[in-house]
Amino acid sequence: MLYIPQDPRAVTISRRTLRLILTMHGLAHLADTAELLATELVSNAVRHTKGPAALRVYWSAGVLRIGAWDADPEPPEPPNHPAQLADAEQGRGLALIRACADVWGWQPLARNGSRGKFVWCDLAAV
Repeated sequence: MLYIPQDPRAVTISRRTLRLILTMHGLAHLADTAELLATELVSNAVRHTKGPAALRVYWSAGVLRIGAWDADPEPPEPPNHPAQLADAEQGRGLALIRACADVWGWQPLARNGSRGKFVWCDLAAV
């Protein structure tokens, strides 16, 4: 778990940390897509919430799960339909996650006494 400060620079730190972790564990072939997915998840957690956040990476049975916890218990806005994205100023993040990940979702989750949510996506290592 990588705890993230409420700072836009946290996105870059999270992305670089993820690439290092994947490279060290022989999963560098997933790094480009995983970085993109983590960037969107962490960006949403930092941009749209006011409390703490965290990035979690989990590897099991050939699937990489990337998730971001934040202190806002409200569900994420559903991804925009691709036709709505051309002129949209927001809403591209989850649409990008939906397009690049094998599956994504969210669940309510409390951490250290704070209610929040965990938004995650899976990336198969094929």
